[in-house]
Amino acid sequence: MSIVDYLVALLFGIVEGITEWLPVSSTGHMIILDKICKLNVSEDFFSLYLVVIQLGAILAVVVLFWNDLWPFGKKNNTKPLTRGGLLSYVDVNKFQMWFKIVIACIPAGIVGVFFDDILDVLLYNYIVVAIALIVFGILFIVTETVMKNKEPRCKDINDLTYMDALLIGFFQLIAAIFPGTSRSGSTIVGSLMIGISREVAAKFTFFLAVPVMLGASLLKIIKYDGTITNQEFIVLAIGMVSAFIISLFILKFIIGYVRKHDFKVFGWYRIVLGILVIIAFKFILK
Repeated sequence: MSIVDYLVALLFGIVEGITEWLPVSSTGHMIILDKICKLNVSEDFFSLYLVVIQLGAILAVVVLFWNDLWPFGKKNNTKPLTRGGLLSYVDVNKFQMWFKIVIACIPAGIVGVFFDDILDVLLYNYIVVAIALIVFGILFIVTETVMKNKEPRCKDINDLTYMDALLIGFFQLIAAIFPGTSRSGSTIVGSLMIGISREVAAKFTFFLAVPVMLGASLLKIIKYDGTITNQEFIVLAIGMVSAFIISLFILKFIIGYVRKHDFKVFGWYRIVLGILVIIAFKFILK
């Protein structure tokens, strides 16, 4: 491998760190980027690489939201399990949130375990990605327009119900089946539709990504038949580290953004990108 391959790996990590958290489809961007500049690796390793670099992105979630995720300790523990003793260090709200995350993971988890390889073969192509980009772009605009003057019924992440979590899980399932939908995009749209505020929708989407992306990465690693060389390991490390660093900035940005703005701009972006994907693959990147 040359220095160019390491720079390409860096570029993929940067794009992953940006697009994983914005509702614009990291898969769509990765497909386009792969056509413009390819990594000098095997197809199997590249498939592994695109999933495993997500570990860097989810590490950023853990670092930034550690106090919201870690259910043990007395600091910021507004609802301890008991008033005294060892169990007073257990935060009931955070434990309940993790149960909700597990519930939301079930639909996509079942499909991922049993149908992951089949779905990749059948649906991982530019036409499906472009259509998903456009359709969910329109959904973002329509949803934001319809919900504009409606007061969200859920403004705190602790107020999410188990039924809310399950419904969000089914929206996430759409992204698991159709590449280009965007995992964050589908869960945020679904959350807005059922009356959850933008900030809560974004946060729960970030938290939900931790077990989902960790599971997807582990599944890819288990299924990988080849041996990872030292050069390939360096490529993976570069992608993960760059995805981690960029994700730190993007996560902070999106939380600040949703407090004052809606998601319509991402809807328009998706529509334009979907059209460009069709044009590029049909007439330019043949």
